[in-house]
Amino acid sequence: MKLSARDAAGYFARPDPSRAGLLIYGPEAMRVALRRQQVLKALLGEDAAQEMRLTRMAGSDLRRNPGELADAIKAQGFFPGQRAVFVEDAGDAATAAITTALAEWQDGDAVIVVTAGQLAARSSLRKLFESHANAYAAAVYAEPPSRAEIEATLAQAGITVVGAAAMTDLVDLSRVIDPGDFTQTMEKLAIYKYRDPTPISSQDVALCAPATTEAGLDDAIHVIAEGRQAEVGPLMRKLEGQGIAATTICIAATRHFRALHMAASHPKGPEAGLSATRPPVFGPRRDRMVRQARAIGMHKLETVMAILIDTDLGLRSSQEVPARAFLERAFIRIAMLAKT
Repeated sequence: MKLSARDAAGYFARPDPSRAGLLIYGPEAMRVALRRQQVLKALLGEDAAQEMRLTRMAGSDLRRNPGELADAIKAQGFFPGQRAVFVEDAGDAATAAITTALAEWQDGDAVIVVTAGQLAARSSLRKLFESHANAYAAAVYAEPPSRAEIEATLAQAGITVVGAAAMTDLVDLSRVIDPGDFTQTMEKLAIYKYRDPTPISSQDVALCAPATTEAGLDDAIHVIAEGRQAEVGPLMRKLEGQGIAATTICIAATRHFRALHMAASHPKGPEAGLSATRPPVFGPRRDRMVRQARAIGMHKLETVMAILIDTDLGLRSSQEVPARAFLERAFIRIAMLAKT
C-alpha cells in the first residue's frame, strides 16, 4: 500500500506493529535514514538493540542467502516486546527474498523495515510494497519539512514552548540546512534550555544554529555597515593577520550589503526582506542588520553595491594593485557613506 506524504509523516511517528512491513525509499540517504530511525524508535523503544529485538542485515546479503530474512522474522529472543528486522540498502535483487518473507509473515512476527535509494515506478521492490495488502511503501523526498514535522522534531527533543518569532526562525532554518543538522540543532536547543521554563527565543535559535565559516568575518563587516570609519584600518590589519584574502573579504562584504539592499527594498519591510534571504537571517543579527538597512537606505545601498563590484573587479584584474590598501579605501568610503 502506498502512503502519501501526509499519511507517511503520521505513520513514521506511530507505526502499526500489525503491519508486516514498511519500505522507505528516496534519493537522499540522510533523509531516509532519519525516517528509518524514527520508525524503529517508535516501534521498538530505546533499548531494542541491547535487548536483541532488532536484527539488521544488508540488502545485498539477501541475494546470496534468500532464506535469511524469513528465518529472522520468526526468530524469538530472550526479551519480550515488539521485534523488527531492518534491511538496509535493498534493491530489486532483494525482491524475491522479501516477497517470501512477507508471504510467510504472521501476527507476532518481527516487522520488516526496508530502506532503499531512489526507486523507479517500475521497480519490482517498490511494486511489491505498494501492491501488498499488509505492507506500506513511503517515498522520502528532499522537501522542506512542514510545520507539523518541525513541531514533532521539537517535541522529540523535549522542547514544548517556542516563541512565535523563534518558530518562524526554525521554519526558515529547516529549509536551508540538512535534516540531520536540523535535528542536532533541536537537540542542542534542548540541552541549552535544560531546566529553563522560558519559551525558546530568536536569540536562543541564533546561538544554537550551525555556525557558518563566514560568521567571524560577518561580525567584522558590521563595523563598516555601521559607519565606524576609525575602526576600518585596525579591522583590515586583523583580517590580514588571520590570513583571509582580500577577495574573500570583498565577497563577504558584498553578500552582507546585498542582503541589506534586499531588506531595505522589500515591500513588507526589512524584517521580511532578511527572512527571505538564503540562508535566512534571524536573532540578534537580524535586528542589527534591520537597523543598518534602515539607517543606510535603499539608494545609498545601491551606491555601496557599485563600490563593492568595482573593488572586486579591481582585485581580480591582471593589473597589480595593493590589495589590502585598495580594499581598505573602499571600506572607508562605504563607512563614510553609511554614517552620513
